[in-house]
Amino acid sequence: MSLVLSFCQGRVNPNFRIRAVNLGGWLVTEGWIKSSLFDGIVNKDFLDGTALQFMSVTTGKYLSAGKGGGSVVVPNRTAASAWETFRLWRINETAFNFRVFNRQFIGLDTNIGNGIDNTPNGYYLQAKTEEQVTADSRGSNGWGDDDPSVFVMKMVGRLEGEFQVTNAYGPQKAPQVMREHWKTFIVKKDFKFISQNGFNAVRIPIGWWIASDPTPPLPFVGGSLNVLDNAFLWAEKYRLKVIIDLHAAPGSQNGWEHSGTRDSSQEWSKTDESINQTINVIEFITARYAKSPSLYAVELINEPLSPGVTLTSLIKYYKAGYAAVRKHTSTAFVMISNRLGPMKPRELFPMANGLHRSVIDVHYYNLFEDIFVNMTVQQNINFVYNNRSSQLNYVTTSNGPLTFVGEWVAEWEVNGATKEEYQRFVKAQLKVYERANFGWAYWTLKNVNKHFSLKWMIRNGYIKL
Repeated sequence: MSLVLSFCQGRVNPNFRIRAVNLGGWLVTEGWIKSSLFDGIVNKDFLDGTALQFMSVTTGKYLSAGKGGGSVVVPNRTAASAWETFRLWRINETAFNFRVFNRQFIGLDTNIGNGIDNTPNGYYLQAKTEEQVTADSRGSNGWGDDDPSVFVMKMVGRLEGEFQVTNAYGPQKAPQVMREHWKTFIVKKDFKFISQNGFNAVRIPIGWWIASDPTPPLPFVGGSLNVLDNAFLWAEKYRLKVIIDLHAAPGSQNGWEHSGTRDSSQEWSKTDESINQTINVIEFITARYAKSPSLYAVELINEPLSPGVTLTSLIKYYKAGYAAVRKHTSTAFVMISNRLGPMKPRELFPMANGLHRSVIDVHYYNLFEDIFVNMTVQQNINFVYNNRSSQLNYVTTSNGPLTFVGEWVAEWEVNGATKEEYQRFVKAQLKVYERANFGWAYWTLKNVNKHFSLKWMIRNGYIKL
């Protein structure tokens, strides 16, 4: 397959569109994509960020961090919500810290004038009354329903991202596990497969720690940069373009596992330090691959979440990130992601209109929202032809940035759909998303969930370009 690209006043040839596939779950771990990656972890139900709630069997009420933190922990709440949820920080396979809503940690008030002590004292917690939790039980009451040191535990959230897998395996085993994963999950022949099936590009999610390779900060593992080098070589061999996507930013831009978060906290952009660190990552990556004929676009950040990431801070970062890319290349496109959550679809346009070769990335899934739960096959297809088409048209303007549907998938909330119905769903999305004047990218190449796996979908006749 050969590609001929031409540019006119910094815009792509109108006859050319990116048809890409995301290489998700490769250089940024997502457990739902490859669950077996976590199989060797001891006590794997209790990873960093696991959210737990505890109900005392004697009071019949939930433990709660008073005021969300900074006060006492008491077992007196009839219902559980934010203050009653405790997130794990894993120290090792049997020891954990508990982080509360205000991002403080549970500790002991030693009553000796030194404040809170995080050192375990060897005793169990017990709910003596609805107003008092103490750490003085010897665990000798039989663990029955009348034992104040017994709590019913409920797991209400779990993360399986890069931080979770590397921290759980630890510094001795994690390098072995991750390097084997990188070496086998996506390989050279996958790039050949992509090029032979009508695709002309790959979008590669990366994490911020790659810029510190070969010795990234713990618990992250070195070696992913060499894997990315290989990806560029394979892309060049098979004449594929590469979109580098900063999927995980320092401190996490959205609190989701694919952003490298430890416990769902969203810290990115709250300090200049995190923004400056991210700019350095973008410049490092761009400088490294600027001379590669396959570098087609650099995406400055993936899915920042509103309102935690403000429009002001995001625009500040995008301007600086754009300048960092332009230090090393005048031809690569610079991609900016719309915020998710409450935002205006064109909120980035005033800034983007002044950026040469800029692209707006939007993600369209008929998933993850209540509106899709009870939709029929035809209603999903109509939603694509009507709502998605309208949304894409709104952000595709003659004098604005180019548009890119950076993530979409042929999966929905419909149960028991036939192959023919999936094919109709694929056809509808391709017909609409082809109108994006930069192109689109399917999520993702490989996945244990069949319809999320482009490779499975192609081999089984669901998708054909």
